[in-house]
Amino acid sequence: MEVKTARFVISNTDVRKCPEGTLPEYAFIGRSNVGKSSLINMITNHKGLALTSQKPGKTQLINHFMINENWYLVDLPGYGYAQRGKTGRENIKRIIENYILEREQLTNLFVLIDSRHEPLEIDLEFMEWLGENGVPFALTFTKIDKISKGKLNENLEKYRQKMFETWEELPPMLVSSSETREGKEDILNYIDKINQSL
Repeated sequence: MEVKTARFVISNTDVRKCPEGTLPEYAFIGRSNVGKSSLINMITNHKGLALTSQKPGKTQLINHFMINENWYLVDLPGYGYAQRGKTGRENIKRIIENYILEREQLTNLFVLIDSRHEPLEIDLEFMEWLGENGVPFALTFTKIDKISKGKLNENLEKYRQKMFETWEELPPMLVSSSETREGKEDILNYIDKINQSL
């Protein structure tokens, strides 16, 4: 699939104010500073579509982008940013959970993981919660240009082993780099395949 058009539609904190209609939505989420905005900009060929920041915890809204006039890409706030304070964290958690559980148009969630790290409790717990609520998701490892191929394979294997402790079947696993643009086609083809089956 080729991204021909990508445009910002709306930002808000209330799932009830998300765009009306039945177009499929593909949401991107991950821990703060996982490289979410950079990845969104890379796969849409749009340098400034999602705002990138050196400071974690920048995205605090549900951001809808219309892609090719036939599906939405949704940028969700990052989870687990410690310096936000308890109230801030609770607010973000509420925004994320309401969107994921109440938004019928949500077709697939891309859970972004920094490929340089071994499995982290916060990510595993989040995926566990998605599994319990029957939310379809794909694991998407970011920043693969920052580590060696060997280390990447090692970390992916650790994730597989860790998840097999509680999961019977693993979600799809994709790898990406917003620097080298690796993984772009895989992510877009994955979305396209789902769109074709709807």
